[in-house]
Amino acid sequence: MKLILAIINLDDVAGVIKHLTKSGFSSTKLTSSGGLLKEGNVTIMTGVSEDRLEEALALINKYSHSRTRLVPTPSLDGLDSPETEVTVGGATVFVLDCEQFLRF
Repeated sequence: MKLILAIINLDDVAGVIKHLTKSGFSSTKLTSSGGLLKEGNVTIMTGVSEDRLEEALALINKYSHSRTRLVPTPSLDGLDSPETEVTVGGATVFVLDCEQFLRF
């Protein structure tokens, strides 16, 4: 058994959860924020059997997309500064061994 922890941008989470559920995976979502832009993220926790791990990871990969965004470049003198293009979105995924998975 494996535990997937997937940190997904708020813009992508609805599609990821929809397709995981459609494929028979249950998940729990935790609202979070962080990263460079302090944008909203959702951490999805999903318990999967080892034989379905790659299927779940493929769905997360397919429905979470990275994109670029322009953000102001910090300036030490307080004057207007040019914008910098940064990549946001996508998913950061951790796969952990899970000794036991219970549902009450």
